[in-house]
Amino acid sequence: MATQTATGLSDHMRGVTVTTLACLAGVTAGVLSGYLFGTTAAAAQNVQSVFVVAAFVLAQFPLLRLLGVDVEDFGPKDYIYVVFMTFTLWFITFAILLSAGVAF
Repeated sequence: MATQTATGLSDHMRGVTVTTLACLAGVTAGVLSGYLFGTTAAAAQNVQSVFVVAAFVLAQFPLLRLLGVDVEDFGPKDYIYVVFMTFTLWFITFAILLSAGVAF
């Protein structure tokens, strides 16, 4: 049986919640980058799209608090995981949109 933390979430649900939010934030940031900056060759070189993913990374921590995840217990590994997962999903989504030339 899974043990529950002080916030009421089991370790498994905490991990699922953090992973799901990071992945959804990355995909949403990729789509928003494609929408805001386009999917042309010039858009691929636009560095401003990185600010979109940075905003989505920073917005996750208050959302995690609202969902009942105790972010005060996060260590460096947890923060790196959130940033890595969000960036990776953003990169994959934005690259697919750029290579497919999707028009918004």
